[in-house]
Amino acid sequence: MGDSRHQLFQQFARDQWGGFSKGIEKEGLRVDRNGFIAQTPHPRALGSALTHPRITTDYSESLLELITPVCNSTEEALAALWDTHHFVHQHLGDEVFWAASMPCQLDGDDSIPIAEYGSSNIGQLKHVYRQGLAVRYGRMMQSIAGAHYNLSLPDSFWVQWQTALEDRQRLQDFKSQQYFWLVRNFRRHSWLLMLLFGASPALDQSFVANVRHSLSRLGNDSWYGPEATSLRMGDLGYHNNAQASLNICFNELPTYTATLAKAIHTPWPEYERIGTRRGDAFIQINTSILQIENEYYSAIRPKRTTERGEKPIQALDARGVEYVEVRCLDLDPFSPVGMSAPQIDFLDLFLLDCLLSDSPIIEAAECQYLDDNFSDVVSHGRQPAATLETQDGALAVSDAGRQVLDGLESLAAKLDDLSGGERYRQALSQQRQKLEDPALLPSACVLQAMERAGQGHREWVLAKSIEHQQAFRDRRLSAETQARFESLSEQSLAEQDAMEAEDTQPFATFLEAYLAD
Repeated sequence: MGDSRHQLFQQFARDQWGGFSKGIEKEGLRVDRNGFIAQTPHPRALGSALTHPRITTDYSESLLELITPVCNSTEEALAALWDTHHFVHQHLGDEVFWAASMPCQLDGDDSIPIAEYGSSNIGQLKHVYRQGLAVRYGRMMQSIAGAHYNLSLPDSFWVQWQTALEDRQRLQDFKSQQYFWLVRNFRRHSWLLMLLFGASPALDQSFVANVRHSLSRLGNDSWYGPEATSLRMGDLGYHNNAQASLNICFNELPTYTATLAKAIHTPWPEYERIGTRRGDAFIQINTSILQIENEYYSAIRPKRTTERGEKPIQALDARGVEYVEVRCLDLDPFSPVGMSAPQIDFLDLFLLDCLLSDSPIIEAAECQYLDDNFSDVVSHGRQPAATLETQDGALAVSDAGRQVLDGLESLAAKLDDLSGGERYRQALSQQRQKLEDPALLPSACVLQAMERAGQGHREWVLAKSIEHQQAFRDRRLSAETQARFESLSEQSLAEQDAMEAEDTQPFATFLEAYLAD
Protein backbone atom coordinates (compact mmCIF):
# COMPACT_ATOMS: atom_id res chain seq x y z
CA MET A 1 0.00 0.00 0.00
CA GLY A 2 2.85 2.38 0.82
CA ASP A 3 4.38 2.01 -2.66
CA SER A 4 0.99 2.52 -4.30
CA ARG A 5 0.42 5.71 -2.29
CA HIS A 6 3.78 7.02 -3.45
CA GLN A 7 2.85 6.12 -7.04
CA LEU A 8 -0.51 7.88 -6.73
CA PHE A 9 1.25 11.01 -5.51
CA GLN A 10 3.74 10.85 -8.36
CA GLN A 11 0.83 10.69 -10.82
CA PHE A 12 -1.56 13.38 -9.65
CA ALA A 13 1.02 15.83 -8.23
CA ARG A 14 2.09 16.58 -11.77
CA ASP A 15 -0.94 18.83 -12.09
CA GLN A 16 -2.12 19.27 -8.50
CA TRP A 17 0.51 20.26 -5.97
CA GLY A 18 -0.05 23.29 -3.78
CA GLY A 19 3.15 22.92 -1.76
CA PHE A 20 3.47 23.03 2.01
CA SER A 21 2.06 25.48 4.54
CA LYS A 22 4.48 25.89 7.41
CA GLY A 23 5.19 27.82 10.57
CA ILE A 24 7.83 27.94 13.31
CA GLU A 25 7.61 28.56 17.06
CA LYS A 26 11.05 29.26 18.49
CA GLU A 27 11.76 29.53 22.21
CA GLY A 28 14.79 31.06 23.90
CA LEU A 29 15.83 32.44 27.27
CA ARG A 30 16.70 36.05 27.99
CA VAL A 31 19.96 36.09 29.96
CA ASP A 32 22.26 38.73 31.42
CA ARG A 33 25.77 39.41 30.13
CA ASN A 34 27.18 36.85 32.58
CA GLY A 35 25.01 34.06 31.23
CA PHE A 36 22.53 34.03 34.15
CA ILE A 37 18.79 33.81 33.56
CA ALA A 38 17.19 37.27 33.33
CA GLN A 39 15.20 38.40 36.34
CA THR A 40 13.54 41.30 34.52
CA PRO A 41 9.91 41.32 33.32
CA HIS A 42 8.97 40.72 29.71
CA PRO A 43 9.98 43.95 27.90
CA ARG A 44 6.93 46.20 27.44
CA ALA A 45 8.20 47.28 24.02
CA LEU A 46 7.60 43.69 22.87
CA GLY A 47 3.90 44.03 23.65
CA SER A 48 1.59 41.81 25.64
CA ALA A 49 2.73 38.21 26.03
CA LEU A 50 -0.96 37.30 26.37
CA THR A 51 -2.24 38.74 23.09
CA HIS A 52 0.71 39.44 20.76
CA PRO A 53 0.46 37.14 17.70
CA ARG A 54 4.22 36.94 17.08
CA ILE A 55 6.02 37.46 20.42
CA THR A 56 4.99 35.77 23.65
CA THR A 57 6.50 33.83 26.55
CA ASP A 58 6.45 30.11 27.24
CA TYR A 59 6.88 28.85 30.81
CA SER A 60 9.02 31.59 32.28
CA GLU A 61 8.85 35.35 32.13
CA SER A 62 12.40 35.01 30.79
CA LEU A 63 11.54 32.37 28.16
CA LEU A 64 10.57 34.14 24.95
CA GLU A 65 8.60 32.39 22.23
CA LEU A 66 8.68 33.81 18.71
CA ILE A 67 5.96 32.69 16.29
CA THR A 68 5.85 33.03 12.53
CA PRO A 69 2.59 33.36 10.62
CA VAL A 70 1.59 30.53 8.31
CA CYS A 71 4.03 30.66 5.38
CA ASN A 72 4.10 29.07 1.95
CA SER A 73 7.85 28.62 1.60
CA THR A 74 10.97 27.95 3.63
CA GLU A 75 12.36 31.36 2.66
CA GLU A 76 9.20 33.13 3.83
CA ALA A 77 9.19 31.31 7.19
CA LEU A 78 12.87 32.04 7.88
CA ALA A 79 12.48 35.68 6.80
CA ALA A 80 9.55 36.09 9.20
CA LEU A 81 11.55 34.48 12.00
CA TRP A 82 14.57 36.66 11.20
CA ASP A 83 12.47 39.87 11.31
CA THR A 84 10.92 38.92 14.66
CA HIS A 85 14.34 38.16 16.14
CA HIS A 86 15.59 41.47 14.78
CA PHE A 87 12.81 43.41 16.51
CA VAL A 88 13.31 41.50 19.77
CA HIS A 89 17.05 42.20 19.83
CA GLN A 90 16.34 45.94 19.59
CA HIS A 91 14.60 45.78 22.97
CA LEU A 92 16.81 43.51 25.06
CA GLY A 93 19.11 46.24 26.30
CA ASP A 94 22.12 44.59 27.91
CA GLU A 95 20.45 41.17 27.86
CA VAL A 96 21.13 38.40 25.35
CA PHE A 97 18.87 35.85 23.63
CA TRP A 98 20.26 32.41 24.60
CA ALA A 99 21.16 30.33 21.53
CA ALA A 100 20.96 26.80 22.94
CA SER A 101 18.20 24.49 24.13
CA MET A 102 19.77 23.61 27.48
CA PRO A 103 19.61 26.65 29.74
CA CYS A 104 22.07 29.22 30.94
CA GLN A 105 23.27 29.47 34.55
CA LEU A 106 20.46 28.95 37.04
CA ASP A 107 20.25 29.08 40.82
CA GLY A 108 17.50 26.60 41.58
CA ASP A 109 13.78 26.91 41.02
CA ASP A 110 13.50 30.34 42.61
CA SER A 111 15.76 31.83 39.94
CA ILE A 112 13.23 30.98 37.20
CA PRO A 113 10.41 33.56 37.22
CA ILE A 114 7.05 32.14 36.15
CA ALA A 115 5.42 33.98 33.22
CA GLU A 116 2.83 36.64 34.04
CA TYR A 117 -0.13 37.42 31.77
CA GLY A 118 -2.07 40.07 33.65
CA SER A 119 -5.30 40.04 35.63
CA SER A 120 -7.81 38.75 33.07
CA ASN A 121 -9.20 35.30 33.79
CA ILE A 122 -7.48 33.83 30.74
CA GLY A 123 -4.23 35.48 31.84
CA GLN A 124 -4.59 34.11 35.35
CA LEU A 125 -5.40 30.65 33.98
CA LYS A 126 -2.16 30.62 31.98
CA HIS A 127 -0.20 31.66 35.08
CA VAL A 128 -1.86 29.09 37.37
CA TYR A 129 -1.18 26.36 34.80
CA ARG A 130 2.50 27.26 34.97
CA GLN A 131 2.38 27.28 38.77
CA GLY A 132 1.00 23.77 38.48
CA LEU A 133 3.93 22.71 36.34
CA ALA A 134 6.23 24.10 39.03
CA VAL A 135 4.67 22.16 41.91
CA ARG A 136 4.43 18.99 39.83
CA TYR A 137 7.81 18.87 38.10
CA GLY A 138 9.86 21.79 39.37
CA ARG A 139 10.80 24.83 37.34
CA MET A 140 14.20 23.63 36.14
CA MET A 141 12.74 21.35 33.46
CA GLN A 142 10.62 24.24 32.20
CA SER A 143 13.66 26.42 31.48
CA ILE A 144 14.61 24.24 28.49
CA ALA A 145 13.97 25.72 25.03
CA GLY A 146 13.26 24.21 21.64
CA ALA A 147 11.77 24.82 18.21
CA HIS A 148 8.37 23.59 17.07
CA TYR A 149 7.69 23.08 13.37
CA ASN A 150 4.11 23.21 12.10
CA LEU A 151 3.12 21.75 8.74
CA SER A 152 -0.11 21.33 6.81
CA LEU A 153 -1.14 20.58 3.25
CA PRO A 154 -3.70 22.69 1.34
CA ASP A 155 -7.27 21.61 0.69
CA SER A 156 -6.50 21.41 -3.03
CA PHE A 157 -4.09 18.57 -2.19
CA TRP A 158 -6.53 16.82 0.13
CA VAL A 159 -9.36 16.88 -2.43
CA GLN A 160 -7.13 15.31 -5.08
CA TRP A 161 -5.63 12.85 -2.59
CA GLN A 162 -9.06 11.73 -1.45
CA THR A 163 -10.13 11.23 -5.06
CA ALA A 164 -6.95 9.27 -5.83
CA LEU A 165 -7.57 6.97 -2.86
CA GLU A 166 -11.26 6.63 -3.82
CA ASP A 167 -12.26 7.57 -0.29
CA ARG A 168 -15.88 8.70 0.16
CA GLN A 169 -15.97 10.02 3.74
CA ARG A 170 -16.41 13.66 4.67
CA LEU A 171 -13.33 15.69 3.63
CA GLN A 172 -12.44 16.85 7.15
CA ASP A 173 -12.74 13.30 8.52
CA PHE A 174 -10.49 12.13 5.70
CA LYS A 175 -7.92 14.83 6.50
CA SER A 176 -7.88 13.87 10.18
CA GLN A 177 -7.48 10.21 9.31
CA GLN A 178 -4.58 10.98 6.97
CA TYR A 179 -2.82 13.29 9.45
CA PHE A 180 -2.89 10.45 11.99
CA TRP A 181 -1.52 8.15 9.27
CA LEU A 182 1.39 10.60 9.09
CA VAL A 183 1.70 10.76 12.90
CA ARG A 184 1.99 6.98 13.20
CA ASN A 185 4.90 6.90 10.77
CA PHE A 186 6.48 9.90 12.46
CA ARG A 187 6.51 7.89 15.66
CA ARG A 188 8.24 5.05 13.82
CA HIS A 189 11.02 7.24 12.46
CA SER A 190 11.31 10.27 14.78
CA TRP A 191 14.49 8.81 16.29
CA LEU A 192 16.19 9.84 13.04
CA LEU A 193 15.38 13.52 13.68
CA MET A 194 17.06 13.25 17.07
CA LEU A 195 20.18 11.84 15.42
CA LEU A 196 20.30 14.35 12.57
CA PHE A 197 19.23 17.49 14.49
CA GLY A 198 19.86 16.79 18.18
CA ALA A 199 22.14 19.61 19.35
CA SER A 200 22.12 19.50 23.15
CA PRO A 201 24.81 17.02 24.27
CA ALA A 202 26.06 19.25 27.12
CA LEU A 203 24.69 21.46 29.88
CA ASP A 204 25.69 23.88 32.60
CA GLN A 205 26.44 22.31 35.98
CA SER A 206 23.79 24.49 37.64
CA PHE A 207 21.06 22.57 35.81
CA VAL A 208 21.93 19.31 37.59
CA ALA A 209 22.95 20.69 40.96
CA ASN A 210 21.86 18.16 43.61
CA VAL A 211 20.47 15.86 40.90
CA ARG A 212 21.65 12.28 40.35
CA HIS A 213 22.72 11.69 36.76
CA SER A 214 25.05 9.62 34.62
CA LEU A 215 26.70 12.46 32.64
CA SER A 216 30.44 12.94 32.34
CA ARG A 217 32.35 15.98 33.54
CA LEU A 218 33.35 18.50 30.88
CA GLY A 219 35.70 21.12 32.29
CA ASN A 220 34.96 22.87 35.55
CA ASP A 221 31.36 23.95 35.01
CA SER A 222 29.76 21.60 32.49
CA TRP A 223 28.52 18.05 32.06
CA TYR A 224 27.87 16.11 28.87
CA GLY A 225 26.67 12.84 27.42
CA PRO A 226 29.62 11.39 25.46
CA GLU A 227 27.24 9.59 23.06
CA ALA A 228 24.13 11.74 23.55
CA THR A 229 22.38 13.69 20.82
CA SER A 230 19.77 15.59 22.86
CA LEU A 231 19.84 15.91 26.64
CA ARG A 232 16.76 18.11 26.20
CA MET A 233 14.68 15.11 25.13
CA GLY A 234 16.19 12.67 27.65
CA ASP A 235 15.42 11.88 31.27
CA LEU A 236 16.91 15.18 32.45
CA GLY A 237 14.63 17.08 30.09
CA TYR A 238 10.93 16.64 29.39
CA HIS A 239 10.16 13.62 31.54
CA ASN A 240 7.98 12.84 34.55
CA ASN A 241 6.60 9.80 36.34
CA ALA A 242 2.89 10.65 36.22
CA GLN A 243 2.93 10.99 32.43
CA ALA A 244 4.88 7.75 32.14
CA SER A 245 1.66 6.05 33.30
CA LEU A 246 -0.35 7.46 30.39
CA ASN A 247 -1.23 5.40 27.35
CA ILE A 248 -2.07 8.15 24.88
CA CYS A 249 -3.15 6.53 21.63
CA PHE A 250 -1.88 8.14 18.41
CA ASN A 251 -3.68 5.76 16.05
CA GLU A 252 -6.78 7.84 15.27
CA LEU A 253 -8.49 11.04 16.34
CA PRO A 254 -11.34 9.67 18.52
CA THR A 255 -9.03 7.50 20.66
CA TYR A 256 -6.42 10.28 20.86
CA THR A 257 -8.84 12.87 22.23
CA ALA A 258 -10.56 10.29 24.45
CA THR A 259 -7.32 9.15 26.12
CA LEU A 260 -6.21 12.76 26.62
CA ALA A 261 -9.59 13.66 28.11
CA LYS A 262 -9.34 10.69 30.47
CA ALA A 263 -5.94 11.92 31.69
CA ILE A 264 -7.39 15.39 32.36
CA HIS A 265 -10.16 13.84 34.47
CA THR A 266 -8.16 11.12 36.27
CA PRO A 267 -6.88 12.21 39.72
CA TRP A 268 -3.23 11.58 40.60
CA PRO A 269 -2.62 10.91 44.33
CA GLU A 270 0.54 13.01 44.58
CA TYR A 271 -1.19 16.01 43.01
CA GLU A 272 -4.21 15.52 45.24
CA ARG A 273 -1.91 15.77 48.25
CA ILE A 274 -0.59 19.08 46.91
CA GLY A 275 -4.09 20.48 46.41
CA THR A 276 -5.12 23.37 44.17
CA ARG A 277 -4.53 26.27 46.60
CA ARG A 278 -2.08 27.64 49.07
CA GLY A 279 -4.19 29.95 51.14
CA ASP A 280 -6.20 32.01 48.67
CA ALA A 281 -3.73 31.55 45.81
CA PHE A 282 -4.30 28.88 43.16
CA ILE A 283 -1.22 26.73 42.54
CA GLN A 284 -2.58 24.30 39.93
CA ILE A 285 -5.69 24.07 37.77
CA ASN A 286 -6.71 20.63 39.02
CA THR A 287 -5.24 17.51 40.62
CA SER A 288 -5.52 15.22 37.60
CA ILE A 289 -2.66 13.52 35.72
CA LEU A 290 -2.85 16.43 33.27
CA GLN A 291 -4.11 19.92 34.07
CA ILE A 292 -4.76 20.59 30.37
CA GLU A 293 -3.90 18.87 27.07
CA ASN A 294 -0.73 20.91 26.53
CA GLU A 295 0.84 19.41 29.64
CA TYR A 296 1.31 16.13 27.78
CA TYR A 297 4.84 16.10 26.36
CA SER A 298 5.04 14.39 22.97
CA ALA A 299 7.38 14.59 20.01
CA ILE A 300 4.46 15.43 17.69
CA ARG A 301 0.93 16.76 18.16
CA PRO A 302 -2.05 16.81 15.81
CA LYS A 303 -3.42 20.35 16.14
CA ARG A 304 -6.40 22.56 15.35
CA THR A 305 -6.42 26.33 15.84
CA THR A 306 -8.61 27.10 18.86
CA GLU A 307 -11.17 29.83 19.18
CA ARG A 308 -11.13 32.12 22.21
CA GLY A 309 -11.91 30.12 25.35
CA GLU A 310 -11.92 26.80 23.46
CA LYS A 311 -9.87 23.82 24.62
CA PRO A 312 -7.61 21.92 22.17
CA ILE A 313 -9.62 18.69 22.57
CA GLN A 314 -12.85 20.53 21.84
CA ALA A 315 -11.37 22.08 18.70
CA LEU A 316 -10.10 18.72 17.44
CA ASP A 317 -13.37 16.93 18.15
CA ALA A 318 -15.44 19.69 16.55
CA ARG A 319 -13.39 20.48 13.45
CA GLY A 320 -10.72 17.79 13.08
CA VAL A 321 -6.96 18.01 12.55
CA GLU A 322 -5.68 21.13 10.79
CA TYR A 323 -1.91 20.60 10.97
CA VAL A 324 0.82 18.69 12.80
CA GLU A 325 3.30 20.20 15.23
CA VAL A 326 6.77 18.62 15.44
CA ARG A 327 8.02 19.35 18.96
CA CYS A 328 11.25 17.39 19.38
CA LEU A 329 13.64 19.83 17.65
CA ASP A 330 16.58 21.28 19.55
CA LEU A 331 17.68 24.80 18.79
CA ASP A 332 20.55 24.94 16.33
CA PRO A 333 23.07 27.08 18.26
CA PHE A 334 25.01 27.78 15.07
CA SER A 335 22.01 29.53 13.49
CA PRO A 336 20.97 33.03 14.60
CA VAL A 337 17.30 31.95 14.44
CA GLY A 338 17.77 28.37 15.71
CA MET A 339 16.88 26.60 12.44
CA SER A 340 18.23 26.39 8.89
CA ALA A 341 16.73 26.10 5.40
CA PRO A 342 18.10 22.58 4.70
CA GLN A 343 16.62 21.38 7.99
CA ILE A 344 13.17 22.77 7.14
CA ASP A 345 13.29 21.32 3.62
CA PHE A 346 14.25 17.93 5.02
CA LEU A 347 11.38 18.10 7.54
CA ASP A 348 8.94 18.77 4.70
CA LEU A 349 10.31 15.80 2.78
CA PHE A 350 10.34 13.55 5.85
CA LEU A 351 6.78 14.43 6.89
CA LEU A 352 5.36 14.01 3.39
CA ASP A 353 6.98 10.58 3.21
CA CYS A 354 5.34 9.72 6.55
CA LEU A 355 2.01 10.43 4.84
CA LEU A 356 2.81 8.50 1.67
CA SER A 357 4.35 5.36 3.20
CA ASP A 358 2.45 2.39 4.56
CA SER A 359 1.27 3.10 8.12
CA PRO A 360 -0.45 0.25 9.94
CA ILE A 361 -2.01 0.77 13.35
CA ILE A 362 0.59 0.79 16.14
CA GLU A 363 -0.06 -2.07 18.54
CA ALA A 364 1.12 -2.11 22.15
CA ALA A 365 4.31 -4.11 21.55
CA GLU A 366 5.45 -1.85 18.72
CA CYS A 367 4.56 1.24 20.74
CA GLN A 368 6.97 0.18 23.49
CA TYR A 369 9.98 -0.41 21.27
CA LEU A 370 9.31 2.80 19.32
CA ASP A 371 9.56 4.72 22.60
CA ASP A 372 12.71 2.77 23.47
CA ASN A 373 14.29 3.53 20.07
CA PHE A 374 13.66 7.24 20.51
CA SER A 375 15.13 7.23 24.03
CA ASP A 376 18.16 5.19 22.99
CA VAL A 377 19.09 7.57 20.15
CA VAL A 378 18.62 10.57 22.44
CA SER A 379 20.98 9.08 25.02
CA HIS A 380 23.42 6.99 22.92
CA GLY A 381 22.77 7.82 19.27
CA ARG A 382 26.42 8.60 18.49
CA GLN A 383 27.67 5.32 19.89
CA PRO A 384 29.19 3.46 16.89
CA ALA A 385 27.53 0.20 17.90
CA ALA A 386 24.11 1.71 18.65
CA THR A 387 21.15 -0.37 17.44
CA LEU A 388 17.39 0.00 17.05
CA GLU A 389 14.72 -2.59 17.66
CA THR A 390 12.63 -3.45 14.59
CA GLN A 391 10.02 -6.06 13.74
CA ASP A 392 12.85 -8.03 12.12
CA GLY A 393 15.23 -7.72 15.08
CA ALA A 394 18.07 -5.36 16.00
CA LEU A 395 19.45 -3.04 13.31
CA ALA A 396 22.42 -0.67 13.52
CA VAL A 397 21.30 2.96 13.84
CA SER A 398 23.50 3.96 10.90
CA ASP A 399 22.01 1.25 8.67
CA ALA A 400 18.47 2.13 9.74
CA GLY A 401 19.17 5.78 8.97
CA ARG A 402 20.45 4.96 5.49
CA GLN A 403 17.35 2.87 4.82
CA VAL A 404 15.10 5.83 5.65
CA LEU A 405 17.15 8.26 3.56
CA ASP A 406 17.29 5.83 0.63
CA GLY A 407 13.50 5.68 0.73
CA LEU A 408 13.31 9.48 0.37
CA GLU A 409 15.36 9.72 -2.83
CA SER A 410 12.56 9.42 -5.39
CA LEU A 411 10.25 11.71 -3.42
CA ALA A 412 12.98 14.36 -3.16
CA ALA A 413 13.47 14.18 -6.92
CA LYS A 414 9.71 14.52 -7.47
CA LEU A 415 9.42 17.57 -5.21
CA ASP A 416 12.39 19.18 -6.95
CA ASP A 417 10.70 18.52 -10.28
CA LEU A 418 7.49 20.15 -9.03
CA SER A 419 9.14 23.19 -7.44
CA GLY A 420 12.17 23.60 -9.68
CA GLY A 421 15.78 23.42 -8.49
CA GLU A 422 17.44 20.84 -6.26
CA ARG A 423 16.62 21.99 -2.73
CA TYR A 424 15.12 18.69 -1.54
CA ARG A 425 17.87 16.52 -2.98
CA GLN A 426 20.44 18.89 -1.47
CA ALA A 427 18.74 18.77 1.93
CA LEU A 428 18.69 14.97 1.72
CA SER A 429 22.35 14.88 0.68
CA GLN A 430 23.32 17.02 3.66
CA GLN A 431 21.66 14.57 6.05
CA ARG A 432 23.29 11.61 4.32
CA GLN A 433 26.71 13.21 4.88
CA LYS A 434 26.00 13.23 8.62
CA LEU A 435 25.41 9.48 8.59
CA GLU A 436 28.59 8.87 6.61
CA ASP A 437 30.63 11.12 8.91
CA PRO A 438 29.17 11.28 12.45
CA ALA A 439 31.52 14.20 13.24
CA LEU A 440 29.07 16.30 11.19
CA LEU A 441 26.13 15.55 13.49
CA PRO A 442 25.08 18.75 15.33
CA SER A 443 25.64 17.16 18.74
CA ALA A 444 29.20 16.29 17.73
CA CYS A 445 29.76 19.75 16.23
CA VAL A 446 28.72 21.42 19.48
CA LEU A 447 31.21 19.40 21.51
CA GLN A 448 33.95 20.00 18.94
CA ALA A 449 33.31 23.75 18.97
CA MET A 450 33.42 23.88 22.76
CA GLU A 451 36.67 21.92 22.78
CA ARG A 452 38.28 24.16 20.13
CA ALA A 453 37.28 27.27 22.06
CA GLY A 454 38.41 25.78 25.38
CA GLN A 455 35.03 26.78 26.86
CA GLY A 456 32.33 25.14 28.91
CA HIS A 457 28.68 25.10 27.95
CA ARG A 458 27.76 28.44 29.54
CA GLU A 459 30.75 30.33 28.22
CA TRP A 460 30.50 28.91 24.69
CA VAL A 461 26.75 29.45 24.29
CA LEU A 462 27.00 32.98 25.69
CA ALA A 463 29.70 33.84 23.16
CA LYS A 464 27.59 32.34 20.38
CA SER A 465 24.52 34.27 21.57
CA ILE A 466 26.41 37.57 21.60
CA GLU A 467 27.71 36.81 18.11
CA HIS A 468 24.15 36.25 16.86
CA GLN A 469 22.93 39.39 18.58
CA GLN A 470 25.58 41.45 16.87
CA ALA A 471 24.51 40.03 13.50
CA PHE A 472 21.01 41.41 14.08
CA ARG A 473 22.12 44.74 15.50
CA ASP A 474 24.47 45.34 12.57
CA ARG A 475 21.44 45.48 10.25
CA ARG A 476 18.26 47.54 10.21
CA LEU A 477 14.69 46.47 9.66
CA SER A 478 12.87 48.19 6.84
CA ALA A 479 10.78 51.16 7.98
CA GLU A 480 7.62 49.30 7.00
CA THR A 481 8.52 46.17 8.98
CA GLN A 482 9.62 48.24 11.98
CA ALA A 483 6.32 50.13 11.98
CA ARG A 484 4.34 46.89 11.68
CA PHE A 485 6.03 45.36 14.74
CA GLU A 486 5.58 48.53 16.78
CA SER A 487 1.91 48.57 15.85
CA LEU A 488 1.49 44.90 16.82
CA SER A 489 3.01 45.61 20.23
CA GLU A 490 0.75 48.60 20.85
CA GLN A 491 -2.34 46.74 19.67
CA SER A 492 -1.55 43.74 21.89
CA LEU A 493 -1.20 45.92 24.98
CA ALA A 494 -4.51 47.63 24.20
CA GLU A 495 -6.18 44.24 23.69
CA GLN A 496 -4.95 42.99 27.06
CA ASP A 497 -6.20 46.18 28.73
CA ALA A 498 -9.62 45.67 27.13
CA MET A 499 -9.78 42.03 28.25
CA GLU A 500 -8.96 43.00 31.82
CA ALA A 501 -11.54 45.79 31.83
CA GLU A 502 -14.28 43.48 30.54
CA ASP A 503 -13.48 40.63 32.98
CA THR A 504 -15.69 41.04 36.05
CA GLN A 505 -16.18 37.35 36.91
CA PRO A 506 -14.10 36.18 39.91
CA PHE A 507 -11.31 33.82 38.84
CA ALA A 508 -12.53 31.02 41.14
CA THR A 509 -15.93 31.11 39.41
CA PHE A 510 -14.28 31.24 35.98
CA LEU A 511 -12.07 28.24 36.80
CA GLU A 512 -15.03 26.22 38.10
CA ALA A 513 -16.88 26.80 34.83
CA TYR A 514 -13.73 26.06 32.80
CA LEU A 515 -13.28 22.70 34.53
CA ALA A 516 -16.96 21.81 34.18
CA ASP A 517 -17.01 22.55 30.44
